[in-house]
Amino acid sequence: MDKLAFEGVITSVQPRIRLTRSFDEASHTYLGYAIFLQGTIGAEEREFSIGVGKATHEKHQFRIGDRLSGFCLPVLDERKEPVEFYKVSGLKKLATSSIEPEAPPPWHDLCPDLETYRSRGHRRLDARTYAAKCQSCMWGCRMPVEIIIDNWNPKGKVNYRMETFCYGPLSCKLYKAGPKRQVEGRAGMVYVEEDWVDEMQVEHRGPDE
Repeated sequence: MDKLAFEGVITSVQPRIRLTRSFDEASHTYLGYAIFLQGTIGAEEREFSIGVGKATHEKHQFRIGDRLSGFCLPVLDERKEPVEFYKVSGLKKLATSSIEPEAPPPWHDLCPDLETYRSRGHRRLDARTYAAKCQSCMWGCRMPVEIIIDNWNPKGKVNYRMETFCYGPLSCKLYKAGPKRQVEGRAGMVYVEEDWVDEMQVEHRGPDE
């Protein structure tokens, strides 16, 4: 498949993370960064998203307002990616942003390294709140989730969905947790992820961290 040419202005940069669930267990795969742009992809003019790796972000220091161009491929399995396109090549930063970040929230600074996200921990974030208020925030994250139904048979049935999370300060006035997440298990069992799971993830942080 030929790669598609793209050019656009960045509207958001967020961590690109995949979550694997198996009943009450969860693990993360840190893929890099999700970059959302307004511009052209192939022959279309629209909003679109590309996935890049950690080293690419470290090199280019992507920010809202940067103008990029390059080539990319559609993702092979949309269930496993938070972006539409990946395998980016020929990437160029055509213009560096001159936009001064406004007072948060949302936070529009330079995204930190992936280790910072891992060490901060996240809380579940209501999907509607994410869509309305958090899509441009550096602390927001929309994760593809792979659910292994039977943890004794990891090659068996697997379900997929998207979940939204917040890595931001605990005092954020825009934050809403939303409903508790449920995870299907074998023999019809269902695990409900209670509030204490989120509290444990972020208990090492102060309210403004």
